[in-house]
Amino acid sequence: MGSEGRAQPPCPPPAGQHCDPKRPQTRPPSSPISEVDLDEGLVDLDLRNDSDTPDVPPPTDSTPEILKRALSGLSARWKNWWIRGILSLAMISMFFLIIYMGSFMLMLLVLGIQVKCFHEIITIGYRVYHSYDLPWFRSLSWYFLLCVNYFFYGETVADYFGTFVQRREQLQFLIRYHRFISFALYLAGFCMFVLSLVKKHYRLQFYMFAWTHVTLLITVTQSHLVIQNLFEGMIWFLVPISSVICNDIAAYIFGFFFGRTPLIKLSPKKTWEGFIGGGVSTVLFGFVFSYFLAQYQYFVCPVEYNSETNRFVTECEPSELFQLKKYSVPLLLQAVLGWETVNMYPFQMHSIALSTFASLIGPFGGFFASGFKRAFKIKDFADTIPGHGGIMDRFDCQYLMATFVHVYITSFIRGPNPSKVLKQLLVLQPEQQLNVYRTLKSHLVEKGILQPSLRG
Repeated sequence: MGSEGRAQPPCPPPAGQHCDPKRPQTRPPSSPISEVDLDEGLVDLDLRNDSDTPDVPPPTDSTPEILKRALSGLSARWKNWWIRGILSLAMISMFFLIIYMGSFMLMLLVLGIQVKCFHEIITIGYRVYHSYDLPWFRSLSWYFLLCVNYFFYGETVADYFGTFVQRREQLQFLIRYHRFISFALYLAGFCMFVLSLVKKHYRLQFYMFAWTHVTLLITVTQSHLVIQNLFEGMIWFLVPISSVICNDIAAYIFGFFFGRTPLIKLSPKKTWEGFIGGGVSTVLFGFVFSYFLAQYQYFVCPVEYNSETNRFVTECEPSELFQLKKYSVPLLLQAVLGWETVNMYPFQMHSIALSTFASLIGPFGGFFASGFKRAFKIKDFADTIPGHGGIMDRFDCQYLMATFVHVYITSFIRGPNPSKVLKQLLVLQPEQQLNVYRTLKSHLVEKGILQPSLRG
């Protein structure tokens, strides 16, 4: 028998044999495997070339023919510049139109983006792992998406549409047992997955099961937080999203014209000049944009559902965050600006924190997405938007921003919500409501808010 594939003796070799230190050394099959050998094997796996990663078919060029003809005389660099610019203006215009149409349309926009991002990521897994023969894979992926959305949107309905739900007995049942129904739906999908397991596809099926759940975590959970931020007031939705968009555009412009120093290997086109220029521009933009939005109730009031008109309303007495206050200018800036005091909204101070996160940490969402795409040898998540790639390519930083804004609001802004407390009181039994009334009345008398004459 030949020696090919046979384990080589370790150095030093037995007498009469030559030892080649460069030759990979392995032990005979009968020898036990130690932890050191196992670690070395794992390192070898990590150091393998990625050439065995399945290739994904490259996306097609979806640029409209009219743009191709108009820009045919330009170099590829400037052609991409104009395509990105024109499509960016179109998307921003559409975004302003949806804002004008109201909160409900913004929620539908978030839902549509979520579904499209989920579709793009799942499609990559489907192609990379050649999951064409897996039974029920695509059906189960979309079923889990439906289940998770049912859970999160049901929670939103219970929190913000209490008065609407109370008028309909069918909805009362669904809301009361919402979490149990959601769990039962998920269990049905879980059992269907187990029943779909096929012996020759075990590992691949579990790969895709994990792929689906991580995708749900990235898309559905974050989009739910976006909608939660929107209910706090449209300004908490617009300023973070606009800051990320501004940072993306400003970083691209500064990098395009002044970029010389590479920023990170995961994204070779990103430069320090673009990163710094985009960061400064974003903070300034967020500060000015917040001043503009804080002047209007439409943007600063929490979004609430009016059961009488069956519409979302944004009418309130603006909180202290959105009332002009006088601030003293630091001595160092007084000599430059010539002002001792300045009138501004307290929210503008919070906008600095939001814009700083969008410019310093937000891009790491994009770097993460770049690493993901490099791992699977793809340029973009899809070819939905000419010059930009897929929807996920445009919203990779937004999901990270949504989580930060939600944590920021719950940590530093949000206090007790009287409307939520009232909605919970309204669903109590009459005896429980009377007990709450007596307790609250006694407390107010002790505090001196109610006159003692009102006792009894």
